[in-house]
Amino acid sequence: MLCDDCGKREATMHFTKIINGNVTELHLCEECAKNHKEFEFDTSFSIHNFLTGLLDLDNVQDSPFKIDYITSTKCDRCGLTYSKFRQTGKFGCSNCYNSFKEKLIPLFKRIHGHGNHIGKVPRRAGGVIRIKKEISRLKNQLEIAVRNEEYEKAAQIRDQIRELQAQIDTK
Repeated sequence: MLCDDCGKREATMHFTKIINGNVTELHLCEECAKNHKEFEFDTSFSIHNFLTGLLDLDNVQDSPFKIDYITSTKCDRCGLTYSKFRQTGKFGCSNCYNSFKEKLIPLFKRIHGHGNHIGKVPRRAGGVIRIKKEISRLKNQLEIAVRNEEYEKAAQIRDQIRELQAQIDTK
């Protein structure tokens, strides 16, 4: 598809504008989109800017408590302050997660929808972690079974949980 403005270059940006139910589509090449009056592009996008932008979602200027938190909190191990973390988007060490935990959990909930890590665990990365994840999964199934009054199934799941817990206790 060619650009709607110049008609020469390939359109790489497609805009759809809906105002009062009227749909207007615009297909522009990169050059014409940069010069178009309706659009302003910030071409300095980076993951770092994205993450620090998420950290700035709270309006820290309005609350003296948040500003105090940002200036006073720092990691016990590496000395990184929260304000420096906000600027760089990088932690100084693994302890920074614990030092800034109070501020990070709401951020993770905004990004992932929850505060728990439920991702994959590599097979060779310790069996205990995988067993704990399996126990957590079974506990959820147990709650559902009890809620649905499926007591035989719940008893089987309970026994599986006990077996897995015994495996952890023996290690």
